[in-house]
Amino acid sequence: MGHAKNSPSPSFRRVRMASPYHSPEIEDAVMSVLESGRLIQGQKVMDFENALADCLGCKHVIAVSSGTAALHLAFLALGVGPGDEVITTPFSFASSANAIFYCGATPVFVDIDPKTFNIDPVLIEQSITPKTVGIEPVHLYGQPAEMDEIKAIAKRHGLFIVEDAAQAIGAKYRGQMIGTIGDITCFSTYTTKNLHTMEGGFLTTSDDDIAVRLRRLRNIGQESKYNHTLIGYNYRMTEVAAVIGMEQVELIDQFSSTRRDNAAYITEKLSILQGKGVKTPYVASYSDHVFHQYTVSIDANKAGFTRDDLAHTLKTFGVETGMHYPVPIYAQPCFEGRFDSFRLSCPVTEEACASVLSLPVHPGLSEEDLEHVVSSFIKSFGESV
Repeated sequence: MGHAKNSPSPSFRRVRMASPYHSPEIEDAVMSVLESGRLIQGQKVMDFENALADCLGCKHVIAVSSGTAALHLAFLALGVGPGDEVITTPFSFASSANAIFYCGATPVFVDIDPKTFNIDPVLIEQSITPKTVGIEPVHLYGQPAEMDEIKAIAKRHGLFIVEDAAQAIGAKYRGQMIGTIGDITCFSTYTTKNLHTMEGGFLTTSDDDIAVRLRRLRNIGQESKYNHTLIGYNYRMTEVAAVIGMEQVELIDQFSSTRRDNAAYITEKLSILQGKGVKTPYVASYSDHVFHQYTVSIDANKAGFTRDDLAHTLKTFGVETGMHYPVPIYAQPCFEGRFDSFRLSCPVTEEACASVLSLPVHPGLSEEDLEHVVSSFIKSFGESV
């Protein structure tokens, strides 16, 4: 295997993978909160929840301290516990599975579709056992999973659906907003997400009883002050986080549109590399993809070098890249020896982990940034631009 090509004097321009949104309005809102003295889960958090509910068209939004906290609370609210199994994907951030472990339950990993990188619905049913209580699809990179098929399976077997939409705020499945489909949907507003609150997350549900339970669980189980009706957690969102997010809610569609435009530009330019082992993102016909990540896959045999070689070469041009994700969840060191059988049942995941590479696609990119990303990528293959 060789190395990615590199020009003798590569042009250098720093292009970052993420550029968290900020504005004078956000700065003013943050200072206003700090001066108010009310800093944790007050009116600003409620305003943020209501704005998100209006934007997404969902009944209940419950803001929390992180996307991981959202997933944990979702499984707790649905009564997941020891002895239960939840079917999910191994090709995601570790929190998708960790939240199941937090409840004492066990994740069961199902391989992914080679085009979308989302959980393959065709393979779900064969993994259902008497212990299975739910399915957790992940809308990876901002593209929804095939929810009609997943819903049909869940209905046949009496299973709940918790959607991990950490990367998919604003995405739609067959015209329906993500956040309005499953029993509970969990979002992240971490600093690199399409809408950020520095750190944070939220859940959506149409079930009144689940919403009440979620609100109590996030606030140390309190029904009212010092009246703890549940054993809960301190997963509250700060008022500062809420106002940072609030200033972005009306911009979600604009952010998504810019990401799609940037993705389309990159895809068009990289078409010159057809036959060189580069696979650009597939967008399913049912999907309104919001491109939290723009992720290509590299066939090392055709390219003549590995994904890691390419990432190193792009770094010399100043282009940051990401690997989402280089190790399947079941192969993480913390699970050593526990889930080895999934290496054989998840060959698509194994291949994806070795080949995917994410390029900058965020709304903060200038035309010059985009041009530099694609020209650097093409030059890395020894092609002229």
